[in-house]
Parts: sequence; C-alpha cells; structure tokens
Amino acid sequence: MAEKPWDGRFAIPTDKSVERFTSSIAIDSRMFREDIQGSIAHSRMLASVGILSDAEADAIEKGLREIETEIEAGRFAYDDSLEDIHMHIETALTEKIGDAARKLHTARSRNDQVALDIRLWLRRETLEILDGLRRLRSVLVDLAEAHLHVPMPGYTHTQRAQPVLFSHHMMAYYEMFTRDARRFEDALTRINVMPLGAAALAGTPHPIDRELVRRLLDFPEMAANSMDAVADRDFIAEFLSAASISMVHFSRISEELILWSTSEFAFIQLSDAFTTGSSIMPQKKNPDIPELVRGKTGRVLGHLVNILTLMKSLPMTYNRDMQEDKFPLFDGVDTLKDVLDIYIRMLPTMKVQEERLKKACETGFLNATDMADYLVERGLPFRKAHSVVGKAVAYALSRGKELQDLSLKELQEFSGLVEGDIFEALSVESMINRRRSAGGTATENVKAAIRNARTVL
Repeated sequence: MAEKPWDGRFAIPTDKSVERFTSSIAIDSRMFREDIQGSIAHSRMLASVGILSDAEADAIEKGLREIETEIEAGRFAYDDSLEDIHMHIETALTEKIGDAARKLHTARSRNDQVALDIRLWLRRETLEILDGLRRLRSVLVDLAEAHLHVPMPGYTHTQRAQPVLFSHHMMAYYEMFTRDARRFEDALTRINVMPLGAAALAGTPHPIDRELVRRLLDFPEMAANSMDAVADRDFIAEFLSAASISMVHFSRISEELILWSTSEFAFIQLSDAFTTGSSIMPQKKNPDIPELVRGKTGRVLGHLVNILTLMKSLPMTYNRDMQEDKFPLFDGVDTLKDVLDIYIRMLPTMKVQEERLKKACETGFLNATDMADYLVERGLPFRKAHSVVGKAVAYALSRGKELQDLSLKELQEFSGLVEGDIFEALSVESMINRRRSAGGTATENVKAAIRNARTVL
C-alpha cells in the first residue's frame, strides 16, 4: 500500500473507494513537467538557504529529470492511491534517492505547489494561444488582401443592407480576434504571479528565499498574501472568460461560413478536405467544421460557469472543491487550441465566389441609403430624403425593378433634385468608395487597415 503523506495521524488505511473518488491523477498528470520544474527551483532555493546540501539538491534534480524522461516515454506507472501528480512524483523520487527526497517538501504544501503548477502550465498554454491568434489574424489579412476589390452585401437583421468589401468583412474578424489577443495578454499578467512560499496558507517559519524562486521560474512578481496565493483561482476564471469571448467570435464566423456555403447564398465553397458527406444523400457537402466549432462554443462557456460556480461560496483558503478546477481549464484550453488550429488550416482553402458576391450587391435595394445621401448632399433634410427614397423603393418593388433600373424620369417623379449623375451614385463601386469615414469600407481605408495589420503582426 502506498504511503500517505498524512499517515501519522490516521489509524486505518484509506478506503479504496475514497482513493478512487479523490484521485485526480487522470486529469492533472499532464502537469508533470511543471511539477518537476517547480520542484527543481524549490530544491535549489532550499540548498541556497542551507536546508538542503548541494549534493542533496543535485540528487533531487537528477532524480526528477529521470522521472520526467520516464513519464515522457510512457514508462511511468500511475496509482489512484497516490491521488495526484505531485504525490506520484514525490513517491517515485523517494524510491530513487531516499531521504533527500523526503526533505523536498520542507517549506512547501501541496496547496501552493498545485497553485504554482497550474500557473506555470497556463502561462505556457496562453503563450501558445497568443501565437495561434497571431497566425489566425495573419490568415484573415491574407484573405482580405487577396480579395481587395470584391464587393459583397453587408447585412443587418440578416437582411441585405449596404455593400461592403469582402476584405472589410474579413478585417472585422481580424479586429475581433485582435481584441481576444489583448484579453489573453492582459490575463497573462494575473496568471504570471508566483505563489510558492505561501505553504498551506500562512507562510513558513523556514528561512526561504521566495525572490530566488521567482527568478528561477521567470515570474515577474510573486503573490503578496499567503492566503490569497493558495485560494486564488481568479486567473482561471479570467482565462476562461477570454476563451469564451474568443469562442463566441469563432461561433459568429462559423455561422456566416455555414450560411455562405448554402445553395441559397453560394458566396463561398469550403474545401472537400474540411467538409463531410451524408451517409444517405449522395449530393451533400456538409460544413461540419464550422458547425462543430459553433457547438463547442457552449462547451467553453460552460467551463467558465463551472469555475465561477465552483468558487462562488468557498471560504478562505484552499478547499478540496478546488481539485475540480482542472478539468474545465484543461478542456477549455484544448478546445480553443483545436479550434484555432483547424481554422488556420481551413480558411486559406476556402474559395470565394467573387462573381456571385458582386451580383448579390445589385439586388435588394442596397443603394437606397446612397440615394438618400445623394438627396441630402443637394440640400434635402435626411428625414425627408429617407421618405422620398422609401416611396421610390415601394414603386420599384411594385414593378419588379431595382432603383438603378428605373429611368431618370421615373426617379425625378419622386424629387426634382435628382439629376443624371444619380446612376453613378447608385453603382456598387461608388457606394463602397464614397464611405471614406475612418473605419469605413472604402478601398483606400481597407488597404490602410491591411497595411497597419501587417505592421502589428
């Protein structure tokens, strides 16, 4: 039977059902590198203050490196009776080097140890997510640049509204994912705080050097309060909040790709490599990737609710409930990284149906606002111009025509301000390039946005 770290207090062995119920090794084993990294830094610090000899610290580091190799090679045995990755590694180290390993836990608790491991692990994962977001944004900029002169209908209420450049639409998502990156960068400042040295909750009487550990583990700062250091899981909630917002952005672009790939829209074609078929309908080509991403969004949002609910009623400081923080965090990270990876791969293979997009801009009265603006520029108050154009639209609808299909004489029936240049104002190219206000869809604006994005990336 595995030796428990608390055996001195208990008279009978832990029931096997309790061991199974309390074991977290199936979840937290993925933090083995961080646990070893933290333990090596802790042992070096203990040696620097005289709690360990240099020889003991060397033996500890050598043993931990061997364990790391064994885990990486799949030769390490796990046992529910040892509960978590921390006790597995400590037990294996004790078997390798004896009493020196039993000194390693001096001035340390599993409470501050696990807090450290999670922060080290999440720091690394956040940096990888930031790199993924940078690559995704680069893909969006590439798409924008490759389709710079392609117009498409812009929508409000899922109704055709005004024409925009397809590039402008892609750069809108660039902006969304840029904000996501900034949220993760900001969250990283709260993740990147060193808790080790808090011990169980009150600190330690041993003459430790937390500053040395901070430097060894490359943390910009250390936790200022020992109770908060072991109780804090705000950084997980903050990370999952940023992840949830990012997944909502993925869900929105997924919804558009799903709609755009339908026969009704036919704005894009997704590659065969990123679609699936039907087991019964031979003609089908299903956008399963965007659909799954849309579905996985709820999964990550659920993980955020999980963490907030987990923490909402916990008194200070560490409570065993907090063992349940890892599954929502780990799965949230995995899901977001998988989504990032597949979108980075899928988007460049998407075919944009340029002629279909251009044609779609010519129907649905997308130029109605431009006719109103035309009248405003000739002195008519906007509300009156709005009413005039509304009547013109109703008239065109009754005859199965678009505004640009009406004759000059017909248009002049609605306002004497209309002249022959009205048709240029109602053209798709004019509508787009007249919108030169900062952030607008005019071609020169979009070119500048692409140049700026290239510089940022």
